Amino acid sequence: MKKNKAQQKWDKRKIAGMIGRLLFLGICSLIIGIRIYSWNAKNLMHDGMPMPFGYGAAVVLSGSMEPELSVDDLVLVKKSDSYRKGDIVVYQVGESLVIHRIVSITDEEVITKGDANNTEDEPIKLKNIKGKAVSHFANVGTVASALRSNVGFIVLIVIVVLLFELPYFMERKKAMEEQEKIKEEIRKLRKEKQEG
Repeated sequence: MKKNKAQQKWDKRKIAGMIGRLLFLGICSLIIGIRIYSWNAKNLMHDGMPMPFGYGAAVVLSGSMEPELSVDDLVLVKKSDSYRKGDIVVYQVGESLVIHRIVSITDEEVITKGDANNTEDEPIKLKNIKGKAVSHFANVGTVASALRSNVGFIVLIVIVVLLFELPYFMERKKAMEEQEKIKEEIRKLRKEKQEG
Protein backbone atom coordinates (compact mmCIF):
# COMPACT_ATOMS: atom_id res chain seq x y z
CA MET A 1 0.00 0.00 0.00
CA LYS A 2 2.83 2.41 0.86
CA LYS A 3 4.49 1.75 -2.47
CA ASN A 4 1.21 2.43 -4.23
CA LYS A 5 0.83 5.83 -2.48
CA ALA A 6 4.46 6.66 -3.22
CA GLN A 7 3.90 5.73 -6.86
CA GLN A 8 0.76 7.93 -6.97
CA LYS A 9 2.71 10.84 -5.48
CA TRP A 10 5.46 10.31 -8.07
CA ASP A 11 2.88 10.19 -10.87
CA LYS A 12 1.28 13.46 -9.68
CA ARG A 13 4.69 15.16 -9.62
CA LYS A 14 5.46 13.82 -13.06
CA ILE A 15 2.15 15.12 -14.45
CA ALA A 16 2.59 18.53 -12.76
CA GLY A 17 6.11 18.79 -14.18
CA MET A 18 4.89 17.85 -17.64
CA ILE A 19 2.08 20.45 -17.50
CA GLY A 20 4.55 23.10 -16.30
CA ARG A 21 6.96 22.26 -19.14
CA LEU A 22 4.15 22.35 -21.70
CA LEU A 23 2.96 25.78 -20.47
CA PHE A 24 6.49 27.14 -20.53
CA LEU A 25 7.09 25.68 -23.99
CA GLY A 26 3.83 27.25 -25.19
CA ILE A 27 4.93 30.67 -23.94
CA CYS A 28 8.40 30.21 -25.47
CA SER A 29 6.84 29.13 -28.78
CA LEU A 30 4.65 32.23 -28.77
CA ILE A 31 7.68 34.44 -28.10
CA ILE A 32 9.67 32.72 -30.86
CA GLY A 33 6.76 33.14 -33.30
CA ILE A 34 6.40 36.84 -32.46
CA ARG A 35 10.18 37.30 -32.76
CA ILE A 36 10.23 35.71 -36.24
CA TYR A 37 7.18 37.74 -37.32
CA SER A 38 8.76 40.97 -36.03
CA TRP A 39 12.08 40.22 -37.71
CA ASN A 40 10.33 39.64 -41.04
CA ALA A 41 8.28 42.83 -40.67
CA LYS A 42 11.31 44.92 -39.77
CA ASN A 43 13.76 43.53 -42.33
CA LEU A 44 11.44 42.83 -45.24
CA MET A 45 8.74 45.48 -44.80
CA HIS A 46 10.84 48.10 -42.92
CA ASP A 47 8.11 48.21 -40.28
CA GLY A 48 9.65 49.09 -36.89
CA MET A 49 6.63 47.87 -34.98
CA PRO A 50 4.34 45.30 -36.60
CA MET A 51 0.76 45.44 -35.35
CA PRO A 52 -0.79 41.97 -35.68
CA PHE A 53 -4.47 42.07 -34.73
CA GLY A 54 -4.14 45.84 -34.24
CA TYR A 55 -1.78 45.62 -31.25
CA GLY A 56 1.93 46.12 -30.83
CA ALA A 57 4.54 46.77 -28.18
CA ALA A 58 7.38 49.26 -27.90
CA VAL A 59 10.15 49.77 -25.38
CA VAL A 60 10.85 53.27 -24.06
CA LEU A 61 14.49 54.11 -24.85
CA SER A 62 14.77 57.66 -23.51
CA GLY A 63 13.51 59.80 -20.67
CA SER A 64 11.60 62.20 -22.94
CA MET A 65 8.23 61.05 -21.52
CA GLU A 66 9.15 61.24 -17.82
CA PRO A 67 7.41 60.98 -15.40
CA GLU A 68 4.60 59.23 -17.36
CA LEU A 69 6.92 56.72 -19.05
CA SER A 70 10.45 55.77 -18.01
CA VAL A 71 13.35 54.13 -19.78
CA ASP A 72 12.80 50.35 -20.20
CA ASP A 73 9.02 50.55 -19.76
CA LEU A 74 7.12 48.30 -22.14
CA VAL A 75 4.25 50.16 -23.82
CA LEU A 76 1.24 48.30 -25.24
CA VAL A 77 0.01 50.10 -28.35
CA LYS A 78 -3.38 49.80 -30.07
CA LYS A 79 -4.25 50.96 -33.59
CA SER A 80 -6.92 53.61 -33.61
CA ASP A 81 -9.10 55.32 -36.20
CA SER A 82 -9.01 58.62 -34.35
CA TYR A 83 -6.56 60.53 -32.20
CA ARG A 84 -6.92 63.64 -30.09
CA LYS A 85 -4.79 66.11 -28.21
CA GLY A 86 -3.29 64.49 -25.11
CA ASP A 87 -3.01 60.96 -26.52
CA ILE A 88 0.36 59.25 -26.16
CA VAL A 89 1.14 57.84 -29.59
CA VAL A 90 3.85 55.78 -31.26
CA TYR A 91 5.04 56.77 -34.72
CA GLN A 92 7.91 55.73 -36.94
CA VAL A 93 10.59 58.10 -38.23
CA GLY A 94 12.90 56.22 -40.58
CA GLU A 95 13.88 53.06 -38.69
CA SER A 96 13.16 54.54 -35.24
CA LEU A 97 10.01 54.56 -33.16
CA VAL A 98 9.01 57.63 -31.16
CA ILE A 99 6.62 57.59 -28.18
CA HIS A 100 5.34 61.13 -27.49
CA ARG A 101 2.15 62.98 -26.60
CA ILE A 102 -0.01 64.78 -29.19
CA VAL A 103 -0.01 68.55 -28.52
CA SER A 104 -1.71 69.64 -31.71
CA ILE A 105 -3.72 67.86 -34.41
CA THR A 106 -5.32 68.76 -37.74
CA ASP A 107 -6.99 66.60 -40.38
CA GLU A 108 -3.64 65.46 -41.82
CA GLU A 109 -0.83 66.54 -39.49
CA VAL A 110 0.07 65.90 -35.90
CA ILE A 111 2.55 67.69 -33.68
CA THR A 112 3.91 65.72 -30.73
CA LYS A 113 6.17 66.51 -27.82
CA GLY A 114 7.83 64.49 -25.09
CA ASP A 115 6.48 65.46 -21.65
CA ALA A 116 10.02 66.13 -20.42
CA ASN A 117 11.10 67.99 -23.60
CA ASN A 118 11.10 71.79 -23.99
CA THR A 119 10.39 71.80 -27.72
CA GLU A 120 7.81 70.23 -29.97
CA ASP A 121 8.70 67.57 -32.54
CA GLU A 122 8.57 68.15 -36.29
CA PRO A 123 5.02 67.72 -37.65
CA ILE A 124 4.20 64.21 -38.88
CA LYS A 125 1.46 62.87 -41.13
CA LEU A 126 -1.49 61.33 -39.31
CA LYS A 127 -0.99 58.13 -41.33
CA ASN A 128 2.51 57.68 -39.80
CA ILE A 129 1.07 57.03 -36.35
CA LYS A 130 1.22 53.33 -35.48
CA GLY A 131 -1.23 53.61 -32.59
CA LYS A 132 -1.83 55.02 -29.15
CA ALA A 133 -0.52 53.78 -25.83
CA VAL A 134 -3.19 51.89 -23.91
CA SER A 135 -1.03 50.50 -21.11
CA HIS A 136 2.54 50.30 -19.92
CA PHE A 137 4.55 47.98 -17.71
CA ALA A 138 7.45 49.40 -15.72
CA ASN A 139 10.90 47.88 -16.40
CA VAL A 140 9.51 44.99 -18.47
CA GLY A 141 11.16 46.45 -21.55
CA THR A 142 14.53 45.12 -20.38
CA VAL A 143 13.27 41.55 -20.75
CA ALA A 144 11.59 42.34 -24.09
CA SER A 145 14.80 43.93 -25.40
CA ALA A 146 16.84 40.92 -24.28
CA LEU A 147 14.46 38.55 -26.10
CA ARG A 148 14.63 40.73 -29.23
CA SER A 149 18.42 40.52 -29.29
CA ASN A 150 20.06 37.72 -31.28
CA VAL A 151 21.78 36.34 -28.17
CA GLY A 152 18.51 36.33 -26.20
CA PHE A 153 16.73 34.59 -29.06
CA ILE A 154 19.40 31.89 -29.29
CA VAL A 155 19.32 31.37 -25.51
CA LEU A 156 15.53 30.99 -25.67
CA ILE A 157 15.80 28.37 -28.43
CA VAL A 158 18.45 26.46 -26.44
CA ILE A 159 16.15 26.47 -23.39
CA VAL A 160 13.26 25.13 -25.48
CA VAL A 161 15.42 22.35 -26.94
CA LEU A 162 16.69 21.42 -23.47
CA LEU A 163 13.14 21.33 -22.10
CA PHE A 164 12.18 18.95 -24.89
CA GLU A 165 15.24 16.72 -24.55
CA LEU A 166 16.01 16.74 -20.81
CA PRO A 167 12.95 14.73 -19.66
CA TYR A 168 13.57 12.07 -22.33
CA PHE A 169 17.26 11.94 -21.43
CA MET A 170 16.40 11.45 -17.74
CA GLU A 171 13.86 8.72 -18.55
CA ARG A 172 16.35 7.00 -20.85
CA LYS A 173 19.04 7.16 -18.16
CA LYS A 174 16.65 5.73 -15.58
CA ALA A 175 15.60 2.93 -17.95
CA MET A 176 19.25 2.07 -18.67
CA GLU A 177 20.01 1.94 -14.93
CA GLU A 178 17.02 -0.37 -14.39
CA GLN A 179 18.18 -2.52 -17.31
CA GLU A 180 21.69 -2.70 -15.85
CA LYS A 181 20.27 -3.78 -12.45
CA ILE A 182 18.28 -6.55 -14.15
CA LYS A 183 21.36 -7.71 -16.08
CA GLU A 184 23.39 -7.75 -12.85
CA GLU A 185 20.67 -9.77 -11.13
CA ILE A 186 20.65 -12.28 -14.03
CA ARG A 187 24.45 -12.60 -13.83
CA LYS A 188 24.21 -13.29 -10.07
CA LEU A 189 21.55 -15.92 -10.61
CA ARG A 190 23.57 -17.63 -13.36
CA LYS A 191 26.68 -17.63 -11.17
CA GLU A 192 24.72 -19.11 -8.24
CA LYS A 193 23.26 -21.78 -10.55
CA GLN A 194 26.70 -22.70 -11.89
CA GLU A 195 28.19 -22.92 -8.38
CA GLY A 196 25.19 -24.85 -6.98
